[in-house]
Amino acid sequence: MDSTVKLDNLMDVNEIRQFLAHRYPFLLVDKVIQLEPGKSLTAIKNVTVNEPFFNGHFPQKPIMPGVLIIEAMAQATGLLSFRTLSDKPRSDLLFMLVGVDKVKFKKPVVPGDQLELRANIIRHKGSIWIFETEARVDGKVVASAEIKTASTDVG
Repeated sequence: MDSTVKLDNLMDVNEIRQFLAHRYPFLLVDKVIQLEPGKSLTAIKNVTVNEPFFNGHFPQKPIMPGVLIIEAMAQATGLLSFRTLSDKPRSDLLFMLVGVDKVKFKKPVVPGDQLELRANIIRHKGSIWIFETEARVDGKVVASAEIKTASTDVG
């Protein structure tokens, strides 16, 4: 039986906030539309002109900073990790970004774009997780990276 779940709104922002410690203006995932625990997740980030970083990057030609695209992909990996471990939020656990490799930026992301964030687990051993990630706009890859995270106890 296929355990993949794909819906328009599998996790909304309120549920995402229960799993991730990030808050505005640094919460960069708006909803999850596909989830297969232990394997993959697809999430959405709506990019609007009201994002605080557009005031300075760049005022005459707003472009989403590449490091924030990577952060959005990393937040998607955090959601996949949490949901692989449990259906319930865990306030005692935090996933920290520990490495980013094979980064490629192919096209600028601008206000009005909808980022589709894809994360696939490559390996998980102990507290270390390694993911293949992509960010897409209109079905085309705009960024990709191999992201490494480590889980750590909070408290």
